[in-house]
Amino acid sequence: MRQVIDPEWAWDVIVGERAALSSRLHGLTAAQWDHPTLCAGWRVRDVAAHVIAAPQLTWGELARLLPQVWRGYNGLTLWDGRHRGSAPVADILAQWERWAPVRRGPAVVTHRENLIDILVHTQDILRPLGIDYEPPAAAAAVAARACEAVAGLLGARRAVRDVRMVASDTDFDRGAGPLVEGPVVELLMLRAGRPAAWERLRGPGVGQLVRSR
Repeated sequence: MRQVIDPEWAWDVIVGERAALSSRLHGLTAAQWDHPTLCAGWRVRDVAAHVIAAPQLTWGELARLLPQVWRGYNGLTLWDGRHRGSAPVADILAQWERWAPVRRGPAVVTHRENLIDILVHTQDILRPLGIDYEPPAAAAAVAARACEAVAGLLGARRAVRDVRMVASDTDFDRGAGPLVEGPVVELLMLRAGRPAAWERLRGPGVGQLVRSR
């Protein structure tokens, strides 16, 4: 059964997490803005610009991307992220100040995908910079469960299908198979197709996931 997520609650979390990421982006150095992220081929500036593009992508804005659909979904997303990321840092930060409080995302998706997006992309940006940030555990648990509906798109079918994940910091127990236990943010990262901080996880399923990557 698909998880029911209250839209108002979700947008409260999304806007709050945008604000948390914005405050950290404002403190980055020029070198950090060009640092690679957990997304292959994406710099910090690209992911930051991509995330804050979400509330700007109305149907009209999406129509302007139609000439690039030949690139495929991932290619189009990368092209658009790099294009937006080529803007001056001051312009990207101005977009964050203008758009972070706006309670909407791209016209083609719902609050569910926007919740996953902000929580995971925050980690994509901050972890390679050595900046620790723990999202609200309850929100991360909701997002981790929501990843089940898009596991194929995220390249995370094995993480969702082949192990049982149990959070050590909130109520989250999903899947079947060898146990993987640890902070829910690490389970979210795995379910979103990202690497986890493996040292924070325990259980016989951890080695299985490491070998499958």
